[in-house]
Amino acid sequence: MSKLIFVLGGARSGKSKYASEIAIKRGKKAVFIATAAALDDEMRKRIRLHRISRPKDWGLIEEPMNLKEAVLGLKSAYGTAIIDCLGLWVSNMLMAGMKDALIEKRSKELAAAMAKSKAGLIIVVSNEVGEGIVPGDALSRRFRDLLGLTNQVMASKADEVIMMHAGIPVKIKYGKADV
Repeated sequence: MSKLIFVLGGARSGKSKYASEIAIKRGKKAVFIATAAALDDEMRKRIRLHRISRPKDWGLIEEPMNLKEAVLGLKSAYGTAIIDCLGLWVSNMLMAGMKDALIEKRSKELAAAMAKSKAGLIIVVSNEVGEGIVPGDALSRRFRDLLGLTNQVMASKADEVIMMHAGIPVKIKYGKADV
């Protein structure tokens, strides 16, 4: 059974960097599960910069939609897996035309799959989008609501939850023991 650390925060709050620091400190073989899809030049640049910021010996799984299958397929050789990020994952499912009920179901299935994973530690990164203004259009409100529900599912299953504020990690749910 894997330990789950859930890291969330706003844009440029240091979520990914912090998740990577946890993995590096553990000293175990790591795999990065990326949910971003390179759909335009700006996103391709972001993905490239993200890649070069990670250690060269980390594994990489690019999976914009089927996270449950990616998690269940992890080998025990990986002591740490980072999933980055749930915001893009929910966005990808919305853009694929999935209904809300299916997205909610997939969130719950992902959380269940993490409990069965062969990785020793899974670090999940997500955006906190519920602390801002109410979005002005229906699709944005739908995204905010679905990501909020997904975040609740992950936080409920997580051993630890860390909220990032301006690069500073604040633990909001404590596990049995630190990593």
